Amino acid sequence: MLYPNEFVYFAYGSNMSVPRLSARIKPIRHIANGQLDGYRLTFDKASKDGSGKCDCKYTGNPEHCVWGVLFAIDNHSLADLDKYEDAGRTYKRVQVSVQTEQGVVSAVTYIATKTEPGLRPYHWYKYHVLYGARAAKLPPDYIAVIERIEQTEDSDAARIEKNLAVYGNVRELSLAPQATS
Repeated sequence: MLYPNEFVYFAYGSNMSVPRLSARIKPIRHIANGQLDGYRLTFDKASKDGSGKCDCKYTGNPEHCVWGVLFAIDNHSLADLDKYEDAGRTYKRVQVSVQTEQGVVSAVTYIATKTEPGLRPYHWYKYHVLYGARAAKLPPDYIAVIERIEQTEDSDAARIEKNLAVYGNVRELSLAPQATS
């Protein structure tokens, strides 16, 4: 499952989107989906653009869980991942134990250190999260929770274009609930 030169990364927010993560870090390899028990997904990580980004907030409540994607990443890319996650400033890198169908997997993830209640994600950021969750086929009820998160429109067209460029020529963001088959 893991090569000697790799570490496991648990992505639960925008980095669940393979196009987004692979635009930042290469190579990546999907190894499993999993859940982090006793945590709750929030969008209250304070961002320098004024919007809310994802946080995996520890609650200790056994009824709470955060679903995400486990990726195998080359050890040499850890510093790059730290940079993108603003480790040491607004996120801290931690080791977590993630429940998967194959058993418990130890992984690196990032927990917000700077949060503000009431923040909302920009529509393009929420798109990244939903794109990743849907592509990974996370549980439909979990995806539905993300779909119900209130978002805000970003008025900065250049920022929108820059953040959505990883998807090619996206004209319309599909944030609406999708039918399950």
